[in-house]
Amino acid sequence: MNYTLLKDVLDLVKEFELNNESYSDDIEGFKKWIIKDEEEIELNWEGKQNGRSPESVINTLIVHMNRYAKSYSKSAIYGSDFSTQEDFIYLINLKAFGSMSKMELIKKNIQDKPSGMKIIDRLIQNKWVEQKDSTIDKRSKVITITQNGLQILEQQMDKIRQATKIVTADLNEKEKIQLIGLLQKLDNFHKPLYDKNADPSKFLNIAYSTYLEATEA
Repeated sequence: MNYTLLKDVLDLVKEFELNNESYSDDIEGFKKWIIKDEEEIELNWEGKQNGRSPESVINTLIVHMNRYAKSYSKSAIYGSDFSTQEDFIYLINLKAFGSMSKMELIKKNIQDKPSGMKIIDRLIQNKWVEQKDSTIDKRSKVITITQNGLQILEQQMDKIRQATKIVTADLNEKEKIQLIGLLQKLDNFHKPLYDKNADPSKFLNIAYSTYLEATEA
């Protein structure tokens, strides 16, 4: 008897029992679950027959998802005092992670310094945040969300949560966890490169060299 094959089958059954959310817990459900996983490997996309690469599709879909998310966020703050989605995202980060320096807040939102400073200035002007001298570095300012900021955020949180939830659409829990894992892997690669704030004329070359080193390791 091929005990290695038997162990592999048992491991697959165990995975089915742990992760199955869409199929019946019997042999028919197990077969459909396996077939679905195999079919997912053979994905098709527009332009594939003409040589369009997976990387091209991924880039396009990420851009599309960003635009969809912005559209939902824009709708969530319609009629409120928020000017952009970045306004409430900055407030959410301050509420969740506490006070931080201006640059820490800007970096947490993956934005360039000029754009981030404009957002922070707008939040200060609206009295949604306040700034104080840092006790660690007198040259920097620490930003804290105010009661006004908490109040305006709470007024829109129901719609903001709706906008957040709809972005993942009809993905089941297993698919969401898989997507989180893939996105975290991408973020772990890109964020250290982004944080270096390299000269734009050299940034692509630096990133691509890092990519080559990672894929050849």
